[in-house]
Amino acid sequence: MYFNELKVGTSVDIEKVVIEKEKMLDFAYTYDNIPLHTDEKYAKTTHFGKIIAPGVMAFMAVWAKYLEVDFFGEELLAGKSTKIEWLKPVFAGDVLTGKATITKLSKRNNKNGMAEVTIEIYNQHQELVIIDITEAIVKIKAE
Repeated sequence: MYFNELKVGTSVDIEKVVIEKEKMLDFAYTYDNIPLHTDEKYAKTTHFGKIIAPGVMAFMAVWAKYLEVDFFGEELLAGKSTKIEWLKPVFAGDVLTGKATITKLSKRNNKNGMAEVTIEIYNQHQELVIIDITEAIVKIKAE
């Protein structure tokens, strides 16, 4: 969708994703190898009581589902930034769903604009676990 076709407040639901323990551990060993993500014995001594998913992995699992309903499609020129806040832990077996909303639009020039998308991610208990704000540069449709 072109920048000039986007509207603030437009939202889409993001399909559920299950955080699989094996994938969680594979990601952690490769990219975030700390005991809280990989060592069951250590994790039992923390206030979480068990290992937690790396935050980036949990976000990316939902992001992959968002891309299936992405607002921009081929009109996306580039991502500019993302800011992820982890509000609650995500555990193996958790079922995450999300909602993506266009929260800000700023025209940059006659060729493109900046679109801000806020993604709220919830676990199976309807607890908000992650908030992400991503900025993307999107083509303007020539008139």
